[in-house]
Amino acid sequence: MELINALNWRYATKKMSGEKVADEKVQQIVDAAHLAPSSSGLQPFEVIVVSNEELKQKIQPIAYGQSQIVDGSHLLIFASWDKYTDERIDAIFDHMNTERGLPLDNTDDYKAGLKAQLFSMTEEQQAAHTGKQSYIAFGTAVAAAAMLQVDATPMEGFVNDQLDELLGLKAKGLKSQTILTLGYRATDGDWLQGMKKVRQPKDKFVTELK
Repeated sequence: MELINALNWRYATKKMSGEKVADEKVQQIVDAAHLAPSSSGLQPFEVIVVSNEELKQKIQPIAYGQSQIVDGSHLLIFASWDKYTDERIDAIFDHMNTERGLPLDNTDDYKAGLKAQLFSMTEEQQAAHTGKQSYIAFGTAVAAAAMLQVDATPMEGFVNDQLDELLGLKAKGLKSQTILTLGYRATDGDWLQGMKKVRQPKDKFVTELK
C-alpha cells in the first residue's frame, strides 16, 4: 500500500521550485534503477546523472525550453546501447560469473544461444530492444522517486540526436531514450498541481482470464 500511496502522490511535475534533492536520495533512485530487471541481465543501457547548472542550461533548448530542466535539481538521462556486440555481451557474462565465483565458461551455452537470437535482429531492431530495457529501469526510478517523495518529470520531449551530440553519446555507442528530472514541486505556477489523478477505467485496462 505504501507504493500505491506514493504513486497516487506523484504526478508529472510541471514547475520545479529549484530546491536541491539530497545526494543520498538521488543515489537511492539511481540504485533502484540499477537493480531493475533486464533481459538476460544484460543491462544494455547507462544512466547519466546531470547536476551541473551550465550543462542543464545547454540541455534546456534541446528539450524545447522545458523549465524543469533548469529548475529541477538533477537530470537522469537513460541512454541505451546502439547495438549488441560480442564484446559487450561477453563483458556482462564475464562480470556476472566472476561476481558469482563461477568459471567464465559456465554460461557459454546460454550465451551462444542468446547471441544467435540477438544477432539475428537488424541493428535497428537491436536498438529498439535495448531501448525497451532502459525503460524498465526508468519506470523503477519513477517509482523510487515517488517513495522518497521526490518529484520527477518523465520527458521524451527533446531532440535525441542533439542531446547525444552534446553528451558525446554516439562515440560511446549510446542513444538517449528519456530524461527524468528530479526536484520538488513549486507552490505555484504549475497548472497540473492539485488536479485529480485520472487513469482510464480499470475494466478497460485490466482483462482477467480465469
